[in-house]
Amino acid sequence: MMAAAINWTGERLAQFGRRLVAIDESGAVTYAEFLDKVVLWRATVAQWGVTAGERVGLVSHYHIDVVALLQALVEAGCIVIPLSEDDRSLFDERLLTVCATRLVTVPAFGEIGPASVACRALPPGPLHGLLEPMVAAGRPGVVIFTSGSTGKGKAVLLDYERMTQKFRGKVRDAFRTLLFLKLDHIGGLNTLFSVIFNGGTIVTCASRQARDICACIEQYRVELLPTTPSFLTMLLMSGVQRQFDLSSLKVITYGTEAMPASTLASLHSALPGVLLKQTYGLSELGILATRSKDSTSRWMKIGGEGFEVQVRDGVLWIRSAQAMLGYLNAPSPFDADGWYNTGDRVEVDGEYLHILGRESEIINVAGEKVFPIEVESFLLTIDNVRDVLVRAKKSPVVGQMVWAEFLLDQAEDSATFKKRVIEQCQRHLAPFKVPGFITIGDDDSLVGARFKKIRLDKPLPATTTHGA
Repeated sequence: MMAAAINWTGERLAQFGRRLVAIDESGAVTYAEFLDKVVLWRATVAQWGVTAGERVGLVSHYHIDVVALLQALVEAGCIVIPLSEDDRSLFDERLLTVCATRLVTVPAFGEIGPASVACRALPPGPLHGLLEPMVAAGRPGVVIFTSGSTGKGKAVLLDYERMTQKFRGKVRDAFRTLLFLKLDHIGGLNTLFSVIFNGGTIVTCASRQARDICACIEQYRVELLPTTPSFLTMLLMSGVQRQFDLSSLKVITYGTEAMPASTLASLHSALPGVLLKQTYGLSELGILATRSKDSTSRWMKIGGEGFEVQVRDGVLWIRSAQAMLGYLNAPSPFDADGWYNTGDRVEVDGEYLHILGRESEIINVAGEKVFPIEVESFLLTIDNVRDVLVRAKKSPVVGQMVWAEFLLDQAEDSATFKKRVIEQCQRHLAPFKVPGFITIGDDDSLVGARFKKIRLDKPLPATTTHGA
């Protein structure tokens, strides 16, 4: 299987010859030059003494040499664990979970090459049962740690062959794509594979701030931006998109969390010529094919070859040929027939689905169910609101109440702001959806490192405004 993966990917990449595989501030690289880099890194991996079956932690940011190194590790039959500096405090725990044998660290700045990349041997622990057959066969794989936005992150073991199988067929149209989601994210890996195995061009940006992303789109004539609703909300609230030429954009895809209706409508108004497409996938299952009703709709068809979809009691269940082999730190979540409960509540309209939100995030107010994204979508339309995060707060009277944490564009008297919010909510929302607890945060953002809202319980911000 390893040889098949090597032969297929190498032959596919060689087809694209002089096309650009990557462009950024350091220059442009063709596919032919990229394959030369793979050869160089393959020799480096051999010099390090890395052998098939090793579990290699890879601390890196996006760079074409990192992609070449990733390819070389796969060709060597390694199981790669992409790690982000944002999670450095979790490295020891994660490397132990995967029984890692090596830690490869790519410098955050400066030239990237064999001389600047460090490879450190680690004392391996006992192998998890799921790893044993892969290690014995020298079968390449990837371990992705889930974000843990609703609990502790899980170690998802993926078979590289399964992950890339869907790209083996006909070469599809490819775009010049900005890699927004990171290598340690299933969406980031899927985007990378989709671009390079179809002869597209990857564009990287050292920053994920809205201004820098817009500048990168303008400079490198980016055609596709895969990102998150939270980033798009921040982008629109900042207004910086009006300061750059984004006319090269053809498609914006968004996923990883539910999209506020107000953000989608504002985005369509701001960029009317851009196709807006919702995506859907999970680390455990892979990325499904989707088709939105249109650019203003949150309804979509999902599925595609290798996926089966069911809705049971309003919850989405999926069976996938690309599914993970299992968790390395938790029991298997699949039922006896291989179906996975996504935990996503959905509405159904014929072949189309509308994702309402995670069951674990539903706020139960005296028996009434409130989906945070619905309330957030309205609150984002209120003047002086830069962003808002809605979550549950315990209540001795109604069980739970709606807690809305705001970031403001400009300083405002908290009592005045609260009065405005409550008055507008009472006019437009059902009584049980009106926030019973309001806080004004002083952080720069309400999202985590993956630009996804984190709804876990946390201490109240220093500046708070309490509901009645």
